[in-house]
Amino acid sequence: MRWRKVWRKVRDGRFLRGRQSAPAANKLISIFGCGVQKGGTTSLHAYLCQHPALSAPSQKELHFFDNEANDWASPDYKPLQSFFPSDDGARLRFEVTPIYLFWPRAIERVRAYNPTAKLVFLFRDPFERALSQWCMEYERGDETLSFAEAIREGRRRMEGLPPFADERRVFAYVERGLYGEQVRRALTHFPREQLLFLRSEDLRDDHVATLARISTFAGLPPFPNLGVKREHPRPAASSLLSRPTDDDRALIADLVRDDLRDFAGLTGLDISNWPTIREPI
Repeated sequence: MRWRKVWRKVRDGRFLRGRQSAPAANKLISIFGCGVQKGGTTSLHAYLCQHPALSAPSQKELHFFDNEANDWASPDYKPLQSFFPSDDGARLRFEVTPIYLFWPRAIERVRAYNPTAKLVFLFRDPFERALSQWCMEYERGDETLSFAEAIREGRRRMEGLPPFADERRVFAYVERGLYGEQVRRALTHFPREQLLFLRSEDLRDDHVATLARISTFAGLPPFPNLGVKREHPRPAASSLLSRPTDDDRALIADLVRDDLRDFAGLTGLDISNWPTIREPI
């Protein structure tokens, strides 16, 4: 499958093992976009790329801190450095890899790399997020089950697998939407003031105000006047092939309801308008 080839390339080619002390403080990545997948992070990356005070990596999703091939007892940050220009001066470096919130030890590794980093998160209704992920995996050919099957019987594909199994990157349609437990984990590694929690619709519907919140949070000058970014919309064909039902929505709602209540309390976000919510949180 395609994702296996991608991760063999990441494991064997992009990041090399070795020993190196942490880079100089002015060359550390200062701002991370850590999730969630299919929550608008590609649009976030596009906006950040246009801020004159920020230094962008050569590609989105560096997948450094979720790479289990790295020697995390003595990490080599040189490959991470290589994605950035050597002459970016006073500009702050950023990177956006949406799996960092979900992957068990990624946030912990980010903190070990830069404990003063600022982390930005975009959260989307769990049902809509799961469906969008399924559409992506189906289009890629990494998923053969229907959406209804994938969120039911298909979850058994992960039973008994270790926490870092690559299958969890692809098939965790419901699990990636358990935001409460993921936010709790992030809060064990970073103080609340270094984490910014946003709804995906905030960036979609009012990007000017949301970017102002991000610039204030990160200590940046205001963003320039930017047009709306709509990156990677859901493929229409996959949605038609899936045809999700009210039963599908009810299933996911039942699985995430208690976690979402915890999530709302932890983040202070108003998620009462999310379609998955059938009763007030």
